[in-house]
Amino acid sequence: MKLLLVALSCLLLAACQLPSVVSRLPLDQDGAVYLYLEPIPHEGNRLRFELVEATALGVDGGSYPLTLMLSQLNGEEVKRQRFLAYGQLPPGTYRGIALTVKKAELADESGTAALMVPERPVEQSFHFVVNRQKATVVTLSLNPGRSLSDGFRFTPNFVLNVPPRPVIELTGYVSNSRAQTVTVFDKQRKEVVGVIATGRNPRGMAIDQQRRRAYVALAGDHAIEVLDIAVGEVTNRIPLNSGDAPQELALTPNGQLLVVVDGGTNMVSFVDPLSYLELDRIPVDPGPSSVLIDPSGRFAYVFSSLTNTVTLIDIARRAVLAKAATEPGPTRGAFNRRGDGLYLIHEMSSYLGLVDPTTLAERKRTYTGMGLSEVIVDPATDLIYAARRRSGEVDLFEPLSLLSFTFIPVGGEPLRLAIDGDENLLYVVNASRRTLQVVNLVSKRIVAEIDVDLGPYWVTMMGER
Repeated sequence: MKLLLVALSCLLLAACQLPSVVSRLPLDQDGAVYLYLEPIPHEGNRLRFELVEATALGVDGGSYPLTLMLSQLNGEEVKRQRFLAYGQLPPGTYRGIALTVKKAELADESGTAALMVPERPVEQSFHFVVNRQKATVVTLSLNPGRSLSDGFRFTPNFVLNVPPRPVIELTGYVSNSRAQTVTVFDKQRKEVVGVIATGRNPRGMAIDQQRRRAYVALAGDHAIEVLDIAVGEVTNRIPLNSGDAPQELALTPNGQLLVVVDGGTNMVSFVDPLSYLELDRIPVDPGPSSVLIDPSGRFAYVFSSLTNTVTLIDIARRAVLAKAATEPGPTRGAFNRRGDGLYLIHEMSSYLGLVDPTTLAERKRTYTGMGLSEVIVDPATDLIYAARRRSGEVDLFEPLSLLSFTFIPVGGEPLRLAIDGDENLLYVVNASRRTLQVVNLVSKRIVAEIDVDLGPYWVTMMGER
């Protein structure tokens, strides 16, 4: 049964392969627009059409080509919001979008009938503003009834809109390392409602739920950016040293200190997020890739994949307390519910380990097979969730035996996991599908999928468990 589900996941991946796109440059003098297509309503189920061009129309008469992310549209299949097109644009006011349709069909029980399409681009009027170094999201909702006329003509008719910012408590973020953006999603609607332009190579994030802030490690700019969740914008930047290339960061439970892994200089930085100052730094073993803070906020654990070590740091003294050798390529860790056991996964090992967080001595290990990319623990159940990147599944382990008892097929390459405590949902960053998948923790089924951007790397949200 498991092999069958894995095979189906692989087929799903093959069917959803996206074209390879190089990384984008950060916004400089320009802004950007993101077009998201809302689910096509039931009355459009029989429609099939192909877009070949999308253009933003300036009020000054200029037209600016956009990059289509999706061209083949099937009314039966577009039942969730989809990322339709993107473009960097000069700052200013725009009067709408023009779409060029290559062909369209109407399906029925006997087959499909070709529809007549306009020879020229069809304008969709809607005024929106693009600001320098900012991204604007515009949603398009197809009106099937107004798109069809005379039984054989198809002229696409969309209603355009700029989605409102979500309620703060429903806000979630995904960092996109190759797009230089953070995608903003609404937990309740399970849709994208905004995009925040960042510096270069945004990677790990940490959220301060009390102060309603998020922190983003910018590996390409050697800095930490501060996002104000209430206003949905970058409000500050904390510079680190040149060459630091921060990969990931963790926030102490009281929200008063960030511990940052500087992969470029093999250092750990201690940053005051309130004064925006780096307070101290200490060297760690080469190849630090991730960091974890214990539930008390007293200790940090740094995982160095090049030297196969875990380093235990006293946060208050900013000093290394202990260091231990691990299986090859330690990548990430997670605490059990009581905080007295630390699970480890490794890039080059087939074992899930459990170590004593005080002595770093190994208590238990169990064979899992290769390819685990992420491990988290649900504090509500103590169950262990591990993403398996190559086989497109999330494995569940029982905490006492460390044995896997079931798995969730998600397809693609699951990379990061987070649990929303408000709705008891598992969020999965899927790298190859460029999506954020939402899994019901009771049914173990995918209940929603959200298109994000190039190189999705991290997910965090208000209400994260």
